[in-house]
Amino acid sequence: MRIVILTQDDPFYLAENIDFLIKNLPPYAEVVGTVLFEVSPFGKRESFTDKMKKTYSVFGPTFFAYYGLKFLGSKLNSNKSIVKVLARHNVPLIQIDGNINSKENRAKIKSYDPDLLVSIGGNQIFKRPLLDLATKGCINLHTALLPKYRGLMPSFWVLRHNEKYTGVSVFFVDEGIDTGPILVQEKVEIGNRSQEALIKHTKQIGMECIIKSVEKINSGDYTLIPNPDEDMTYFTFPTSEDVKAFYKAGKKFF
Repeated sequence: MRIVILTQDDPFYLAENIDFLIKNLPPYAEVVGTVLFEVSPFGKRESFTDKMKKTYSVFGPTFFAYYGLKFLGSKLNSNKSIVKVLARHNVPLIQIDGNINSKENRAKIKSYDPDLLVSIGGNQIFKRPLLDLATKGCINLHTALLPKYRGLMPSFWVLRHNEKYTGVSVFFVDEGIDTGPILVQEKVEIGNRSQEALIKHTKQIGMECIIKSVEKINSGDYTLIPNPDEDMTYFTFPTSEDVKAFYKAGKKFF
């Protein structure tokens, strides 16, 4: 099975997880290429300066300083670099320009002859011609119990709303946002975890769920779990007022 990963150049969490994923895929599955989107935590493309300003204004100086230092540390530590991880596994980068759905970008991805597209933190909406490039479709990792908490930053929102449980969902991508049928889903007890601890925990479980999904797709032996719109909740990027409510609920970012 030839896999193309669609992800973003996250400096905090994804490098070690993608390393784990590539190391633990079944022997018949091979990552033949990776599209690496620009980091876009706010759901849209913004300049680096705009990202910094928005982070500071929404989350405050302590959060900004903590992640600023982590960002600098990631630049000095090659283990935090997705590019370095991919190079160690001899996985080529697929260079795209602009929207992944363009005819030119689709042609580049198609040249790798993928059987399956795997989206991990993909930050563009995928259109049908792209989804049809791979014979077995496209799956996406979302760290929440879909159909609840569709959208951005589910780890923040489940804590903000004082949920006792969250989860991980791997689903077949359609042209909506987190709307496709679910292939693998795992429930996770939140406990007293900070947001950072919850992200790390669910990302690790997410890699294991992607591996289970690959195995199910390869065997063809699976039953899809519904992801009904009528039961969904959807959240975008938080405001400073949401962050105040997060703290008021006794939650921690790290």
